[in-house]
Amino acid sequence: MTRSTRGIIAVISCSAAIFWPGALIFGFPGVMAPYWQEMFSMGRGAIGNTLFFVLAALGFFMFFVGRWQEKVGTRIMISIGALICGLNVFIAAYASNLYILYLWAFLNGTASCFIYVPALTSVQRWFVGRRGLVSGVVNLVFGMSAAIMAPVFSSMLKSRGYVSMNILIAVISLLVGIIAAQFTETPERVKFVRQGESRGDVRPQAVPGESLTVRESLRTRSFWFLWLTWALQGAAGISMVSLSVIFGLSMGFSMESAVIILTAFNMASGLSRILTGYISDIVGRNLTMSITFFAAGFAYFALPHFNSLAALAVLAAVVGFAFGTLFAVSAPLVSDCFGLKHFGAVFGLVFTAYGFISGVLGPSLSGYILDITAGNYLVVFTYLGVFCLLSGFFIRMVAAPHLDFF
Repeated sequence: MTRSTRGIIAVISCSAAIFWPGALIFGFPGVMAPYWQEMFSMGRGAIGNTLFFVLAALGFFMFFVGRWQEKVGTRIMISIGALICGLNVFIAAYASNLYILYLWAFLNGTASCFIYVPALTSVQRWFVGRRGLVSGVVNLVFGMSAAIMAPVFSSMLKSRGYVSMNILIAVISLLVGIIAAQFTETPERVKFVRQGESRGDVRPQAVPGESLTVRESLRTRSFWFLWLTWALQGAAGISMVSLSVIFGLSMGFSMESAVIILTAFNMASGLSRILTGYISDIVGRNLTMSITFFAAGFAYFALPHFNSLAALAVLAAVVGFAFGTLFAVSAPLVSDCFGLKHFGAVFGLVFTAYGFISGVLGPSLSGYILDITAGNYLVVFTYLGVFCLLSGFFIRMVAAPHLDFF
């Protein structure tokens, strides 16, 4: 098997491994939110906290996963993530109170950590010259999985019931994840690419520029501007996951119609990941990201002033497009600025902004504001729009590839 073929298999496998974590993070909570509110007799803020716990797990584990994968490899890390992801769905199936649901959310975020960073590391090492494109492919599946599965979740909930649906999801996600993980190893750990070739014959392509250590990366302005971007744009993006369906319901649409808003968000989030990843290889990471962030800001400002389902879906799609861009382009931007040697650890530290800050400023705060203001979406969408505009400015301050130490 040639190096190119083996690399393509790795990209496909990494994409398959991230499918179910993406569906369960970006699609499942939005569809289940009204059901959980009724099931646990809780308000929108309490249910919005599920995403806070997902993101908290990302913030806590992402850095450590980046470190651990350097020692044990991507295959083992992704296998662990797949195991956690599949078995964790049983917790959601039999959750008897809100705190158990929060545990499910935290473990769901943990599972995605063990898959996401190793997957991005693997594909970038296989295709160094197309890092934006292959990162975009993995992120495409990460985002599009929710667009595909959100209507399916809604249909399954009605046809099979809550417990039966979760058991089926658990079995399928476990099988897909474990099988896919076996083909995700980085090139330097693959023993044979072609019969007769040894491990020493399989070397990653050279990456231009210098790789910074974690300590050196933390001393640059670029790291902290990127961190702020993830905190604010991450909050604005992930909020749409929990807000879209309940916003549609508040506008008088049926559950099936309201899910269309979430589906549009996730469709655009998925499609943008491969499109902007590819474009960023050509026109630059910063420009690509800032344009989409500004567009998302204006989309948020416009959302409260429309009552057409088609218009709301389009505006949600613009927000989703920017959210997907954040994921797809940030990974190659990190390796542009700080190198690939310690990519996992540095990217994991950037993710602490998303994990510890975005969840509080986004889904949790927006849910509580809606409870306090009796569902005033104008306030919520306005401050989320401001977050997008600020992110558009901050990302322009990230310097690549030269170093900008304090």
